[in-house]
Amino acid sequence: MRYLTEEQVAALLPIGDAVTALDEAFRALAGGTAQVRPRQRVFLPGSVLQVMPAGLTTSTGAGLGLKAYAIGRGGVQFVFLLFDPDDGNLLALMQANRLGQIRTGAASGLATRYMARAGAQTVGLFGTGWQARSQLAAVCAVRPIRLARCYSRDAGRRERFAQEMSAELGIQVTAAPDPRTVVEGADVIITITSAREPVFDGAWLAPGSHVNAAGINQATRREIDDTTVQRAGIVAVDLLEQARIECGDLLAAERAGAFNWERATELAPIVAGSVPARHDREEITLFESQGIALEDVAVGALVYRRAMEQGIGTDLPI
Repeated sequence: MRYLTEEQVAALLPIGDAVTALDEAFRALAGGTAQVRPRQRVFLPGSVLQVMPAGLTTSTGAGLGLKAYAIGRGGVQFVFLLFDPDDGNLLALMQANRLGQIRTGAASGLATRYMARAGAQTVGLFGTGWQARSQLAAVCAVRPIRLARCYSRDAGRRERFAQEMSAELGIQVTAAPDPRTVVEGADVIITITSAREPVFDGAWLAPGSHVNAAGINQATRREIDDTTVQRAGIVAVDLLEQARIECGDLLAAERAGAFNWERATELAPIVAGSVPARHDREEITLFESQGIALEDVAVGALVYRRAMEQGIGTDLPI
């Protein structure tokens, strides 16, 4: 069994390659050569275990595995297990905090590749934490972004984020003074927060904009308001079965009579080309990213193949 640390995983998984791996994985899901189950949760007082399994076969190989993580009073730890689909042997154990960060950004990048207008150049970003970095990097990997405006409640934190990401990505990233400045005129809007209530007014969205809502996978929380959901001509989710359980944005809009699930489509048929990503340049589009196991297995299998090719990681007896 090959053991890989956070640093090794990150070194083997550039964001653009992660987007490509997810592109192949969602095509496999649309074509019937992938299976994925919704996140399973087990609760104890003060802690919760979450398990996410999937398997897929693509032109670059097969993957069968799961991500598991326990959240307790002292924090959270993510691990990824990859199995050989032929003989069932355990191939790899990976630390998976960075794996999850990168694949979450890559999912928004993939949705942006297909759902945002081709000439999108401006991004509005809510959230300036660890996860926000891969979100912005992934969108920059698929569109010619020139300007990003970011907002979070801590002014100093958003200023630091803007400076660091400007240097890292080679684009202009500015700290916005208020939420409205983030949204107005932006081609792509990203929410990656821990909010309990909507972070912007959907009336501010410009025609033709695309929204990636990526921060919430709990039914009782939301980042996006009913107006945004109502205005979206296309509402995509990564997995309908999982979204019906934990997509707080859409569940709240449904309760308010602003949404019904017949309007939603999965991302896989959009990627495969069997469902339109948008009908015209003026249409607003929305991707609700809950984070699904298929994404973890797709990037985890890629990391494992590269680790074996390059001799990276530690072999452990089991």
